[in-house]
Amino acid sequence: MMGLQYFSFAELWSPYFLVFMLAVATLYSFVVGPWRGRFAGAEPVPVGRQLTFYLAMALLYFAQGGPLSLLAHLMFTFHMTDMAVSYILVPPMLLAGIPAWLWRAIFRPRFWKPFKFMTNPIFGLLLFNLLFSFYHIPSIHDWIMVHYVLHGIFYAVLLGAAMLNWWHTRCPVPEWAALSSLKRLGYIFLNSLLLTPACVMIIFASTAMFAVYNDPEVWATAMRYCVSGNTAELLAQFKGPAFFNLMDAREDQQLGGIVMKLLQEFINIWALFTVFMEWYRRERAQEDDPAFDHAASGQLNNV
Repeated sequence: MMGLQYFSFAELWSPYFLVFMLAVATLYSFVVGPWRGRFAGAEPVPVGRQLTFYLAMALLYFAQGGPLSLLAHLMFTFHMTDMAVSYILVPPMLLAGIPAWLWRAIFRPRFWKPFKFMTNPIFGLLLFNLLFSFYHIPSIHDWIMVHYVLHGIFYAVLLGAAMLNWWHTRCPVPEWAALSSLKRLGYIFLNSLLLTPACVMIIFASTAMFAVYNDPEVWATAMRYCVSGNTAELLAQFKGPAFFNLMDAREDQQLGGIVMKLLQEFINIWALFTVFMEWYRRERAQEDDPAFDHAASGQLNNV
C-alpha cells in the first residue's frame, strides 16, 4: 500500500521516537494523577482533557515518527498532510489537554522572564507563519530536508511556534489571555490569510519546484535518514520518488498545496465556531444574571 511494503517495521514506526513519546505520555499521566498534589492549585483533570492530550501525542507520533512521516518523503501531498496534522491540528489539542495549573507551574520560574516578549499576539501570529512560509521556499526546503540534524531542530522550533500561535486562540490559562473573544476571531482570520501566499505559490506554480520530490539524487539523500542503505542502493532499488507516486511531481505538488489549505481552513472554521460559541454563551449568561450591569456591557462592547 503506497509502497510501504518495501520498508521494515523499524523504518515505518521509529522505535526510539516511540519510546520518547511514550515516556512523555507516562510523565503526563503521573503529573495529572498521583503527583498532582505537588502543584499549587492543582485540580483533577477531566478524562476528556486527558484523552485529548493522549490523542494529540498519538497523532504527533504518527506524523513525525510513524508511517505518515515516511510517506511525507515519498509524496509532497503527504508532506503537507504531515505539516497540517503536526502544526495545525496537534497544538490546540496539546493546549487543551494540559491543565491551567500545570501551565502556571511550568512558567512560574524567573527563567522565563526575558522571553515575555514572545507572549505578544503579533509575535505569535508572525513567527509561525513566517517560519512555515520560509521553510517552503524550494531551495530552503530541499536544503533542510537533506540535513538531518537541522531538519529535526527546525521541526521542533516549528512545533514551538505553532503552540505559541495557537496559544492566543485557545489560551489555557484564563488570566493570561491577551485577546478578547472578538480579537481572537480576527486573529484566526489573519492566520488563515498569512498562510495563503505559500499555498498559492505551491498550487499555481508552473513547474515542480521541490527537488526532494522530483530529483532522484536529492530524494535518495533525504531518504537516507529514514531508511537503511546508501544513496546508490536506494536509487538502484527504487529509481526515485516517482516509483511511489501515481501522479507526476507537479500534480503531486498542487494536490499537496490544496490539501494543506483545506485542512487549515477546516480547523480554522472549527476554531472560529468554538470561540464564537464561547463568546455567545458568556454574553447570554451575563444577560441572565440580574446583577449584570447592562450599561457597562454596552460601553465595553463599543470599545
